[in-house]
Amino acid sequence: MDSREAFVALNMIEHVGPVRARLLLEHFGEAPKILAASKSRLLQVRNIGEDVATAIANWEKTVDLSNELKRISDFGCHILIQSDENYPSLLREIYDPPLVLYVKGQLNAKDKGSVAMVGSRQTTHYGIETARKLAYQLAYIGVTVVSGGARGIDTAAHQGALAAKGRTIAVLGTGINLITPPENAELFQRIAENGAVITQFPFNRPADKQSFPIRNRIVAGMTLGTVVVEADLHSGALITSNFATEYGRQVFAVPGRIDSPRSKGCHDLIKKGAKLCEGAEDILSEFEYLFPSSNKPPSPGETGVLPALELSTNEQKVLDALDGEERVIDEVIRKSGLPTSAVSVALLSLEMKRLVKQLPGKLFIKNM
Repeated sequence: MDSREAFVALNMIEHVGPVRARLLLEHFGEAPKILAASKSRLLQVRNIGEDVATAIANWEKTVDLSNELKRISDFGCHILIQSDENYPSLLREIYDPPLVLYVKGQLNAKDKGSVAMVGSRQTTHYGIETARKLAYQLAYIGVTVVSGGARGIDTAAHQGALAAKGRTIAVLGTGINLITPPENAELFQRIAENGAVITQFPFNRPADKQSFPIRNRIVAGMTLGTVVVEADLHSGALITSNFATEYGRQVFAVPGRIDSPRSKGCHDLIKKGAKLCEGAEDILSEFEYLFPSSNKPPSPGETGVLPALELSTNEQKVLDALDGEERVIDEVIRKSGLPTSAVSVALLSLEMKRLVKQLPGKLFIKNM
């Protein structure tokens, strides 16, 4: 058994988390030796009690490692451990970095310049549009957008980054083979093709009240800062911002209407010292010096092609479905023949490229 396989097994043993694993590694030197140790030797390690020692000593009775390794191979994902080059460097710095990361897609050096964007699942039109636009702007200049893949702000953040043809990473609170929410299956596939879907949880691990805070610490831990777009006072997004503060990372909050419960969490963060965020420039002013030129896409001067003239197939179909008349989104969906999610992403991209204008009442018109 090599170290990678041993870490996968340790990650599947109940009660053995990153902190206890670190103590065990300090004592035994390498992961395979932990799994081979007797119960009496395990009990010699500081903070390893009877239950944990018994679970590790009998791990082969509870952990089906061979099937887990087969699932990893069959699913087309791979495992990163902390010694791997592409394991997020910022994540290594936190108190309890994950023993393993299941990765569908690829993490790379560009992801060192990443920013988290989070918010409520129950959100407003303002929140969705703001998250998409901020993520688009950040991803376009080379910032990797990290979020949790949930409904609402998370989904909008991923969509905005993808519309900009940038990188985005979804951190799951489940096993990597479980799609939550189910309507994001196509989105997760696109994320894996343009970044990565990651989790610390083994296959088939369902979501519960514990798994989401565990996920949130990864979102905050692997990023330079966290942007809270819209959140009420009880939103899980505030857990992510608390982790960011604990890790010494910058927290940004987007202001909203003073009478909207969905904005109270953001306003509370601003009162407590979070940086008010009205646009991508507020974020970039904190981090721009950290982004090397190699982390940014070629400029129009280098390519000789204006970004606004580069249209994807979906963008062209949506543009063709518009004319000089105001159109509701249902008309655009019908005329383009595309799914609702694809039309929403294309409209955002076209709006950012100033080819389409959104009018009050969710109406769209082609800029002539």
